[in-house]
Amino acid sequence: MKEIEQKLNGTIKRLTNKTFKFDDRIKEGWFSAVYFLKTKEMAEEKLPNNHVTMQFFQKSSNAVLCGTDEAIALVHTFAEQPETLEIHSLKDGDKISPYETVLTISGSYQQFGFLEGIIDGILARRTSVATNVYNVVKAASSSGKRKPIIFMGDRDDHYTQQAGDGYAAFIGGSTAQATHAMNEWWGKHGMGTMPHAMIQMFRGDVIAATEAYHEMFPEDDLVTLVDYNNDVITDSLKVAKAFGDDLKGVRIDTSRTLVDKYFLRNHHLMGTFDPRGVNPELVFALRKALDDDGFSHVNIVVTGGFNEKRIHEFEKLGVPVDMYGVGRSLLQINIGFTGDNVLLNGTREAKEGRMYRPNPLMERVEYCPQEK
Repeated sequence: MKEIEQKLNGTIKRLTNKTFKFDDRIKEGWFSAVYFLKTKEMAEEKLPNNHVTMQFFQKSSNAVLCGTDEAIALVHTFAEQPETLEIHSLKDGDKISPYETVLTISGSYQQFGFLEGIIDGILARRTSVATNVYNVVKAASSSGKRKPIIFMGDRDDHYTQQAGDGYAAFIGGSTAQATHAMNEWWGKHGMGTMPHAMIQMFRGDVIAATEAYHEMFPEDDLVTLVDYNNDVITDSLKVAKAFGDDLKGVRIDTSRTLVDKYFLRNHHLMGTFDPRGVNPELVFALRKALDDDGFSHVNIVVTGGFNEKRIHEFEKLGVPVDMYGVGRSLLQINIGFTGDNVLLNGTREAKEGRMYRPNPLMERVEYCPQEK
């Protein structure tokens, strides 16, 4: 049983290193800024009895917090005598505001201070992705109907980030993701149908490619990619007529540099909108063509350059999209976290402009031994 299942059913409160599988070199300081390592040595030699409280927050925007389980597991795995530390924290998925304290750690600096930068990075990436996904999911629901978001960030960042990004996307509200790795911390399997490469190997024959796919993966919902020949409506109708009720959807991924052949055949429609790529008029025309031919059951999936703003525009116009696939825009890291020492031996002590900001919404975190 995955830890996320245990967490959701209340058996455990937070995910641990059994999920995160940290690099053992963290203990050696391999991923810590050198000045943190020097400060650790100095504290051990010159101020061995110090007791500090380190406070973490972000000042960018209202956000969906993510990464607290990971940060706490990090401390419990690599800090010295972690059972003696006092930790208070919000939870993954909590809504936070600028300058709100999300995590505090109290103990001797030399026990955990060298982990500060790693904690900042964990919270920054996970919260950024979770917030980006949350905003896109919200945009896709702005017309009153919640439409699924497929998280398709596999090609937009280093592959080693997929498990953590997939978890953050799950916290943000996406439950359909492109790779198995994206599902590792929270789900079971990635999902997806066919790439352009599959159709290319059938020399652009969408029917043949779809038939082969359906034969090989009969348990999958049959969703066909229909922009390979840049003739979305023609190919969608061909596939719909060939597969009937078995066809669950068509996916459009037209390049932003192309104008679909539908518009080239219907010049009278041009002149009042940008006809390139996956545009509202193309989706409206596709929906009408499918409905007119008796294929109203076929869903329309759109991918290619979608972000929060573009989805809002589609939803405001009432474009008949049933599912959005989003990638690159969800991985933008635009929320940074800061860790500050704000208490020293029980008294307030912080750099100018920073102060201790207790947050009554945080809960005391019990020590949990970690697997290594």
